[in-house]
Amino acid sequence: MTNQSRPTRSKAFKNKRRTTFLILLLLVGPAFILFTVLVIVPVLEAAEYSLFRWNGLGPLKHFTGLKNFVYLFSDAVFHKALLHNMLIIVFSLVVELPLALLLAMIVGRGTFKLAVFFRTFFFLPFVLSEVITGVLWQFIYNPQYGLLNPIIHFFSPGSPGVAPLGSPTSVFWAILVVIIWKYFGLHMTIYIAGLQGIPVELEEAARIDGATNAQVIRHVVLPLLATTIQITVFFSIIGSFQIFDIVWAMGQGDPVNGAETMVTYLYKFGFQRLEMGYGGSVAVAIFVICLSFSIIYQRLLLRERGN
Repeated sequence: MTNQSRPTRSKAFKNKRRTTFLILLLLVGPAFILFTVLVIVPVLEAAEYSLFRWNGLGPLKHFTGLKNFVYLFSDAVFHKALLHNMLIIVFSLVVELPLALLLAMIVGRGTFKLAVFFRTFFFLPFVLSEVITGVLWQFIYNPQYGLLNPIIHFFSPGSPGVAPLGSPTSVFWAILVVIIWKYFGLHMTIYIAGLQGIPVELEEAARIDGATNAQVIRHVVLPLLATTIQITVFFSIIGSFQIFDIVWAMGQGDPVNGAETMVTYLYKFGFQRLEMGYGGSVAVAIFVICLSFSIIYQRLLLRERGN
């Protein structure tokens, strides 16, 4: 009786595993196919193009090996573009995310009548497309008929007008303001969602024990919001590496590469100058940077959670 039941159980277990595998294949298969077609295949093609001198027309003939990468990492303009991306990351982490968290704590709990209005108001910039945002702020910054100079003249009569997008020393900082204005509402909304998952009773218990508001935020709210903060940090850094639309709409990274980013650099060489091989090397470099950061960041988080 026992010997007959063992093969039956083994067969049932194998059938269950086969059924589970088929269900997973059915659910994950379409997404995996799309990911392969839209991500993996283009990355492999870009890696192949990066080894050739190619204008995008005709077959690949002029094999150059790693010369494209050697020139890329020795190019001062690419160094400048990489520096701008790093500055966007720094200011996103130092200014954008803390500002979003502060506003989320103010308007997230809905303790006053206009809380819903302010949530919508701060989130509206994110609803606008990047191109519309760039065109809108081009109008604001315009020295002749924009809104910035009249505001400056109102508070400081007689002061000379400014043209932030016309100077290599100010164009990047002017665009950085737009980037922070555009995306902090998204992070604020994510923080509000995280705050709503924190039981109010925990904060009330801490206050009953004598904790101040600052202590409640530091020892109760922020630890419980740690996972949400980690997610926004990840999105912010990866998004900063891929900034393109706003910069392109507000001057294409010029004048004199004053607001160049890695993706605008890629677009200029890959599509405008028809140096698809060199553009492929830029795309591979961006992909490797983003992938390396993702792996390192996730490993650090897993190690932290394991401890």
